Amino acid sequence: MTNSSAYAKVNGLEMYYEIHGAEHDTGRPLVLLHGGVLTIELAFAAVLPALAAGRRVVAPELQGHGRTADTERAMTVSNLASDVVALLDELGVEQADFLGFSLGGLTALEIAVRHPERVGKLVLASTQYTQDGYHDDIRTPDYTSPRLPSQADFQEMAEAYAAVAPHPEHFQDFIGKCTAAAHAPLPWGADDLRGLAAPTLLVIGDTDFVRIEHAAEMQGLIPDARLAVLPATAHMALMQRTELLLPVVTEFLG
Repeated sequence: MTNSSAYAKVNGLEMYYEIHGAEHDTGRPLVLLHGGVLTIELAFAAVLPALAAGRRVVAPELQGHGRTADTERAMTVSNLASDVVALLDELGVEQADFLGFSLGGLTALEIAVRHPERVGKLVLASTQYTQDGYHDDIRTPDYTSPRLPSQADFQEMAEAYAAVAPHPEHFQDFIGKCTAAAHAPLPWGADDLRGLAAPTLLVIGDTDFVRIEHAAEMQGLIPDARLAVLPATAHMALMQRTELLLPVVTEFLG
């Protein structure tokens, strides 16, 4: 088990990434893509040890997130996806499995649509394919919804950013960019999902941002997709529900 970290110059970013797990594993690595405003640790600390047992895991921090400094460039799903592909080019990874959560799921879906040859298996957690995939109380938040991050969640995100970001004073601007990226029109339609070649697992919580009906619609569009709905699970808790999540994900990834 080795854990290493480094920075790669990609698309004008100094992109931070970590490599976990089996150093000499020659199979497809697993790429973990965190959600908006999160770091690798906040998103994946609970699942990383199990996912990295016996295989190589590559976990980058996306534009403006964690240790990857922001740039003047707009934060868009297309830009984030092209950064991840450029990182894999730098690392000499031709094909990988992907597990993307929330904004990271949108990024993974964009890679699967635009660069199908780069994707082995695809796990999309809390991921929608159109903006009406979200519940109304997420799209027009009144901050009383049980689906939304709690004050404690926001506190954790702020503290994580303050601890590792190159420019901690940019937190409010950064949140604005993430919100804009999350609510921008998405670059695909139903035909793009019908054309997905990668075996796909969709995972959401029953109290997630994404509507269960929308996840079921995605399952119907993506060839042979699987859908798991975790009970008593809100958006921010999804990646912590290890006793439910890990058996489903590890069995799917094989």
